[in-house]
Amino acid sequence: MKPFSEACVRNREPILEALREIFAGVGEVLEIGSGTGQHAAYFPAHLPHLCWQPSDLPHNLPGIQAWLDEAGLPNVRPPLALDLFDEPWPVARIEAVFCANTIHIVSWAGVERLFAGAGRVLAPGGILCLYGPFNYGGRYTSASNAQFDTWLKARDPASGIRDFEAVDALAQAQGLRLVEDRAMPANNRLIWWARTSRLAPEQPQEQAPARA
Repeated sequence: MKPFSEACVRNREPILEALREIFAGVGEVLEIGSGTGQHAAYFPAHLPHLCWQPSDLPHNLPGIQAWLDEAGLPNVRPPLALDLFDEPWPVARIEAVFCANTIHIVSWAGVERLFAGAGRVLAPGGILCLYGPFNYGGRYTSASNAQFDTWLKARDPASGIRDFEAVDALAQAQGLRLVEDRAMPANNRLIWWARTSRLAPEQPQEQAPARA
């Protein structure tokens, strides 16, 4: 039986619509934390111009492969074993990195390694795109996010919803500049950064989130 996440089904359409814009000029995407494999079987089916590279910890690869076997997509590569703490990552150079619902699961050290790894493998003009919940100014954007954070920390004290400002500082340290912070359904955000050489001269598009 293939692994399954209901959240992947609920949120995939809004994410797909955003990725159509963000990855319009991209040829290859490395997905970090592919999880069940549902995103890797869905997004490339609707974005045939992309070559999608899923990755995750070794024990998750069989489930990802099960989804890929069923989908039979020609533009998805076999999943890679990739731990955020690996150095080097098993990818030398990539145009874009996509990571959904991961940085609140891993430790802060893992978040730091995500940005450091992306900084190493992103090509000039490359894109880093994250999806999930974020805090702003140290505050939750909704009561449901506060409850979710409590649940996360009860399960693993090293996890938790991250502050946007701290995450953006990691991006800046890797030479990445904020392009857009987009509000998504269910109190999530889709945030993407790019190396300066890819950016148009206008200022980043930021949508101030509502406070709880």
